[in-house]
Amino acid sequence: MAKTLYIDGNSLTISQVYNVAYNLHKVKLTSEAIERINNSRSLVLKVLNSDEIVYGINTGFGKFKDVKINNNDINELQVNFMHSHACGVGQPFDRQIVRAMILLRINALAKGYSGIRLEVVQFMLELLNNDICPYIPQQGSVGSSGDLAPLAHLGLSIIGQGHVLDKNNHKVETSPVLAKFNLKPLTLEAKEALALTNGTQAMTAVACLVLGRATKLIKQADIISAMSLEAMLGSVNAYNSSIQNVRPHPGQIKSANNLRKILANSEFILSHKDCGMVQDAYSLRCVPQVHGAVRQAITHACDVVNIEINSSTDNPLIFKEGILSGGNFHGEPVAMVMDYVSIALSELANIAERRIERLVNPTLSNGLPAFLTLNGGLNSGYMIAQYTAASLVSENKALSHPASVDSIPTSANQEDHVSMGTIASRKALMILENVYNVLAIELLCAGQGLDFRLGSLNINDAQKPDFCQNTFNLRPGEGVIIALNALRNNISVLLKDRIIATDIEKACNILKSDELLTMVEEKLGDLE
Repeated sequence: MAKTLYIDGNSLTISQVYNVAYNLHKVKLTSEAIERINNSRSLVLKVLNSDEIVYGINTGFGKFKDVKINNNDINELQVNFMHSHACGVGQPFDRQIVRAMILLRINALAKGYSGIRLEVVQFMLELLNNDICPYIPQQGSVGSSGDLAPLAHLGLSIIGQGHVLDKNNHKVETSPVLAKFNLKPLTLEAKEALALTNGTQAMTAVACLVLGRATKLIKQADIISAMSLEAMLGSVNAYNSSIQNVRPHPGQIKSANNLRKILANSEFILSHKDCGMVQDAYSLRCVPQVHGAVRQAITHACDVVNIEINSSTDNPLIFKEGILSGGNFHGEPVAMVMDYVSIALSELANIAERRIERLVNPTLSNGLPAFLTLNGGLNSGYMIAQYTAASLVSENKALSHPASVDSIPTSANQEDHVSMGTIASRKALMILENVYNVLAIELLCAGQGLDFRLGSLNINDAQKPDFCQNTFNLRPGEGVIIALNALRNNISVLLKDRIIATDIEKACNILKSDELLTMVEEKLGDLE
């Protein structure tokens, strides 16, 4: 039975957003949220029954802010608003992102500063709880006044127009789908078009899911880098707590703690303790410093996004003392941190690609065969997989150019500075997908290197490389052997060339399913 999340507008977390998006948790409003929504709506009705002119209630929008709208035309104004603003283009957002978007908009409305009717919010709950996902194109938002175009496509579903995604993620008309669930489209009333669209929920929905996944991926990056270290007979000395404590960045300390836990009781490391190699290359020695910095960027972004998802981001806002116009719809806080996350994730891939190169390069791997294959020449092994990793990190460099430093005025210069926050979040998502693939390639290469060291390739003794003989009877660190087993449960060792793309996809699925992390944490306890 699906779990139920109660929404109050103030206490939503990124992990809860993740669970609603991916695990289909049900959502309900608290009684306090219902009361706040109703109280806010009563203030809007008070304005409508007076001669007062208030932006967004009985005026036009943007540059038309000074145009008074007759009360008889206000409902038509809502429809016109949705039609004109629903101008997104490109591929649709995934249904998980759409689910997160709906949840975040509900939570913002639950704060009680938007002036929307309760029945509109309840209709959105019906969409979410029945997994009815509006078809929302990804492109078209400049991130201020909020995510107008994406959220207008969401609004179309409420009035029974536009399109939704069916269970096979195909684009279909909205009305027949609503009818299947006995949902009657609503007629929007004063202030409701703005209440639905003037917010940052598209960029923030993407941000939530990027951060939810990245929080787990950084731990898996620690595991994989430990595998690479053992495969290349590296040293654990650089991860000593004394080194971290004299430069006490929290992320660095956590990463080093993870590495020591994963590498605990390694016979590999003990076997070459006095081998004469003074220091490892930076891509091995500086894992705590680089992974730690990535971890802190993600943590900072989570702090900002946790505030954003519990904020009122539309305009105007309805207070007991009056109706105030402001700029909470501006996406700058999200835009800047998601640009930061893009840079951080790009660095996670950059250092992983350097470890991949060392693993496949016989002059850098401390004795592993060229491209991690036997019968080199006849077989190319993981030669071209490193090319793929190189292409992905290069693509990330272009994608990580900050979106938030750009601004193009809109609405006849009324909206003369915008955030481009949705672009920032979307780019971070694209980079995240690339990082998964780069780490998947490192996982494959590190696992292959370990199997050479362990002598577990199921080949005859004559084929076993001499340089690995002294490690055949040794055992890697506790976490490393668990991780290697997780890999081999899904992908066999590479004895001769096969379609590497298939292996990369399987390895990527291991990471996306969190199987690697789950297996390690079940045995070693939670990583930091």
